[in-house]
Amino acid sequence: MRVFVTGATGFIGSAIVQELMSAGHKVLGLARSDAGAASLVAAGASVHRGDLADLESLRSGALASDGVIHTAFIHDFSKFKENCEIDKNAIEALGSAIAGSDRLLIVTSGTALLTPGRLSNEEDVRDPGANSFPRVSEETAASVAAQGARVAIVRLPPSVHGDGDHGFVPLLIGIAREKGVAAYIGEGLNHWPAVHRLDAAHLYRLVLEKGTAGARYHGVADQGVPFREIAGVIGRRLNMPVVSKAAEEAGTHFGWFTMFAAIDSPASGRRTQELLGWQPKQVGLIADLEGSAHYFAG
Repeated sequence: MRVFVTGATGFIGSAIVQELMSAGHKVLGLARSDAGAASLVAAGASVHRGDLADLESLRSGALASDGVIHTAFIHDFSKFKENCEIDKNAIEALGSAIAGSDRLLIVTSGTALLTPGRLSNEEDVRDPGANSFPRVSEETAASVAAQGARVAIVRLPPSVHGDGDHGFVPLLIGIAREKGVAAYIGEGLNHWPAVHRLDAAHLYRLVLEKGTAGARYHGVADQGVPFREIAGVIGRRLNMPVVSKAAEEAGTHFGWFTMFAAIDSPASGRRTQELLGWQPKQVGLIADLEGSAHYFAG
């Protein structure tokens, strides 16, 4: 199968490229720069030049392939609302290209805001009236599905970890270095689910090969790691105090990241494992933080 992958040079996307190719698939990777194109060529993939704002490039990439995996997102939180709109337009463009065909479009979403405070599963859907979160990847996927596109959702947890991680955990480590303490809010018993990038990549391949249009899949290995445990490892590895911050202090310590530091979002991937035979094999988040040098290098 020839697969068009957006975000193909990214942290998760590059692992997906390797996973697909190791299983005998061919990959057409979206690249917006010469460096990105060179990395795809080095990996053995074909290059499709363009970016998320170039909707025609997205349509042509989808049309040139047998399936589409959309992992790209612009992670500039100073322009988050604008980047969510770009993502929405990209999903619409990809969906319009494959509508009426048997190609499957896999759209990436998240578990964090599904059911704050209780364990979420694949059947849960975020209440659009519950918050004003501007990323509407699942709603957009439903819209293009209604227009004849075959779409499946892969939801990822707040922490997708592993070598090369530049997401939420490295941000926490950076805040700890800046403030001189590793912190959690209140008792720190709010839960973060997690998955290793290689396990996530394997799931995307299984969804491509065995998934069902209209289905939602959870890429969750660690169902819910208490935030206090994450802070504890950071404190030990950086040799600094681990402290609790009251809710009214959290904003000063965590800044814009406070909402994520406070969210309680345990999630289950049991149904996904049963449906697809997906079995996470890599180390969990805490073991990765405890044993890997890359998180604390420098």
